[in-house]
Amino acid sequence: MFSAANTIWVLIGAALVFFMQAGFAMCEAGFTRAKNTGNILMKNLMDFCIGTPIYWLIGFGIMFGSGTALFGWIDPFIMKEYGAVLPDGVPLWAFAIFQTVFCATSATIVSGAMAERTKFSAYCIYSAAISLFIYPVSGHWIWGGGWAAEMGFHDFAGSTAVHMVGGVCALIGAKMLGPRIGKYGKDGKPRAILGHNLSIAALGVFILWFCWFGFNGASTVAMDSDEAIESASLVFFNTNLAAAVATLACMIFTWARYGKPDVSMTFNAALAGLVGITAGCDAVNPFGAAIIGLVCGILVVLSVSFFDNVVKIDDPVGAISVHGVCGAMGTLLTGLFATGVSTEKGVFYGGGFHFLGVQALGVGATIAWTAVVITIVFFVIKKTIGLRADAEDEVMGLDRSEHGLTTAYAGFSILPEEGVFTLTGEVPPVAEGAAAVIGPVTTAKKAEKAPDEPVYTRVQIVCRPASLESLKTAMNGIGITGMTVTNVMGYGMQKGKPEYYRGTPVEVTLLPKVQVDIVVSKVPVAKVIETARKVLYTGHIGDGKIFVHDVEDVVRVRTGETGYDALQGDD
Repeated sequence: MFSAANTIWVLIGAALVFFMQAGFAMCEAGFTRAKNTGNILMKNLMDFCIGTPIYWLIGFGIMFGSGTALFGWIDPFIMKEYGAVLPDGVPLWAFAIFQTVFCATSATIVSGAMAERTKFSAYCIYSAAISLFIYPVSGHWIWGGGWAAEMGFHDFAGSTAVHMVGGVCALIGAKMLGPRIGKYGKDGKPRAILGHNLSIAALGVFILWFCWFGFNGASTVAMDSDEAIESASLVFFNTNLAAAVATLACMIFTWARYGKPDVSMTFNAALAGLVGITAGCDAVNPFGAAIIGLVCGILVVLSVSFFDNVVKIDDPVGAISVHGVCGAMGTLLTGLFATGVSTEKGVFYGGGFHFLGVQALGVGATIAWTAVVITIVFFVIKKTIGLRADAEDEVMGLDRSEHGLTTAYAGFSILPEEGVFTLTGEVPPVAEGAAAVIGPVTTAKKAEKAPDEPVYTRVQIVCRPASLESLKTAMNGIGITGMTVTNVMGYGMQKGKPEYYRGTPVEVTLLPKVQVDIVVSKVPVAKVIETARKVLYTGHIGDGKIFVHDVEDVVRVRTGETGYDALQGDD
């Protein structure tokens, strides 16, 4: 007989966990650059839409079929009997949708760590692989009656089964991809590549925190008894407490370490606390939950720094640290702080080291399975269709190269991004007959000047916003001491290349550009143009234009200096 209370509880939980996709989408979009926003949102949508039919077709049977201790069974369309694993009073399809949204969560974690440089086609394939067999097999071990469950491994809502699996996939993927262009300098030191919208990222964190009450709370899969109500209440309290303590710990730790509280890292810490408490939220008391939150709030900072500075794995949103590292740590800490209510007692409650050993074995086995299989998946993708987007597409932004989307923020002005980007490639020579443009200038006005009189030339460069930082660096390298940069809108050859929005052709007439004005005298004009072309060239329409103008004189306002003297030094 079905229980209305239990069924409604599970369905509400499924809806909340589904809405976590919105939270992940907002976090990843906010912590990355504007030129990749559409790509990020598309991938988070497709995680769920690819994973749902695949999990229905194959994944659910592998995970919950009563086959062996290692593997369930192949059951297309969920046609067999699952009474042995169904919660009391919950219909099969309510349980199936609840497990489907958990599967989608595991797959979407990978998106953030591999953001801004992964081919969309490759992403769709490995997202499918996670939902098809990587997550279901380890899920069978932990939740489907497999060997880990038989040993007493406890992962109540998925610190290991969901989050750590996603974190390990993210780690392998980010390592095989390599860092984003401009992330590391020639000295090997990381450069900060700022996310474009902290407000959206914050909204994502709050959405995830809210939905986590369904993620953890509804995992009780019951609300029809006093015991179930008490358990769900404790789960809610522990979930919130761990997140809050982790956030506070991170704020204080970064304040002490960097001199100011780090905003984006503190947002990461809230998620780290939520991930950490997910394994043992039903098994620890509030004191244990607070300690787990404290450890995860500090650990996430150290972990992000380790992967960024030591291992040099570029993770734009901190997914490896938040989900992988803190997921594993939360599961292990359950072996220390479990009070014995729903599991064996932990080490600190007189239970000895057996339960901790089981937790460690489950974590280690899940890491090994996930790492080996996802490595094979990524390797096959890399050797066939390719895993990483082309360098010029990455610099341009995946919104445009992968989806034909000029910008995800039509109608809004987006400032040029920070970061240094260097593309290597053969730059074609200047067309025949144009050499006079970059050679000695012999216009009428300059011909009138005395041979020893300085010549002033204005070089005006119009280029993509993404190329600004590399252009600035190159100009500084040849001795240019000043420039004026203006955000402008314009078009050139792109005017004739239509894009499509919702199936309707959009004639792109005005695109965001930057205009860089440089007045030179000492540095040869030819050298300026040659250097600029080398930096800006990608071979695609939209590389930009360079205009050369005569300048009669220059006056420095502050000192009254004119001519050559006015161009020297900083102003």
